[in-house]
Amino acid sequence: MLAMIAALLCAIALQFHAESRLVVVDVSVRGRSGEAITNLGREAFTVFEDGRPQPISVFLGENVPVSVGLVIDNSGSMRDRRPNVEAAALAFVRASNPMDEILVINFADRPRLDVPFTTDAAALEAGIAAGRAIGGTALRDAIAVGEAHLVQQARHDRRILLLLTDGSDNSSSVSRDQIRKTAAAHGIAIYAIGLPHDDRSTAGRARHELDDLADSTGGLVRHLESLDDADAAATEIARQIRQQYTLGYVPANLDFDGSYRRIRVAVKAPGVTVRTRGGYYATPENMRKEK
Repeated sequence: MLAMIAALLCAIALQFHAESRLVVVDVSVRGRSGEAITNLGREAFTVFEDGRPQPISVFLGENVPVSVGLVIDNSGSMRDRRPNVEAAALAFVRASNPMDEILVINFADRPRLDVPFTTDAAALEAGIAAGRAIGGTALRDAIAVGEAHLVQQARHDRRILLLLTDGSDNSSSVSRDQIRKTAAAHGIAIYAIGLPHDDRSTAGRARHELDDLADSTGGLVRHLESLDDADAAATEIARQIRQQYTLGYVPANLDFDGSYRRIRVAVKAPGVTVRTRGGYYATPENMRKEK
């Protein structure tokens, strides 16, 4: 069985890097009732870049291993919520593909890498429990650190951040625009579990920021009414990540002019909803080069 898995991973790597200039797009397809549609073939998908159809050169079904950054809020507002947050993070790890590599960043007024990329569940559990709820909320700074690790160290082509936070940033120096640009340049999808917020004066702004980051990067937010729902939300996000399709194409326009290229994916299936990232910046470092 291990030999078969290793062979499959090698085949996936060869598929991704057989082309010299590849744009990788992760796609979720849902039916009318929100159920995942996982039985579609390559012929059902059409990728458009700036309105022009592109030939799909890589097509992979669900459950492809991913690189994930867990970004966990440890600010003072998390003090009484910490057990629920830790339980949700562990639920996500346990529901993920065992071959996913995951890192853990705990943050308050500063982000701290507690576990570098690993597949070791015990190491992840220890890192998740390492946080102490004290200080401010430097959410955007923590996201930027997670993005940097994904760009520099991720082994898998699919790159994801999962935020567990109330979303109320009050300490960051990094802007939301910087985060969006990095995510677009390197194909990073931002997911989030938005915890209930005690301060109504800032709750709307916090909710909007998480929605904006997820929508612009092809991720997803689950806003919770109760902390008791955190485990289920984390498990559902892990399941959705495992149920995505992965498409790759070599763009017809290979002019690296730094422009933003809009991506749209159409699916030939009745009544479906399609979610993917909105586009990318056409720079040489954004293209997945042959390895």
